[in-house]
Amino acid sequence: MPSSIRNSLVWIFDAFERDATYLRKRMFGSDAAYIDGQLCLVAADRAKPWNGLLVCTSQERHAALINDMPALRPHPVLRKWLYVPQDDPAFESIADHLTKLVLARDPRVGVEPRPRKPRFKA
Repeated sequence: MPSSIRNSLVWIFDAFERDATYLRKRMFGSDAAYIDGQLCLVAADRAKPWNGLLVCTSQERHAALINDMPALRPHPVLRKWLYVPQDDPAFESIADHLTKLVLARDPRVGVEPRPRKPRFKA
């Protein structure tokens, strides 16, 4: 059953539509973009701090990405990932820059998703 909740930020993923490996999935009540099987970005338009764009990356890569885009900061809950809130004046330019990095297969963006645990019926 498709969700009736619309995410106002899924336009960010329009840039991925022509990439054959692009996959969009729901995550944390938000939308996640996968490229080449890697989890890259999460667009969240819920209440703070889940209102903006999360960059799926490792903590070792934070400094390099923040150096490129100073508006990025560690997410207040998921500190392993970076985040730019939707109300940041640089939000749209950061989102555009990040989609270009993802499409260029920049190694600083993207993480291997954790395998899902099988659900057993009782």
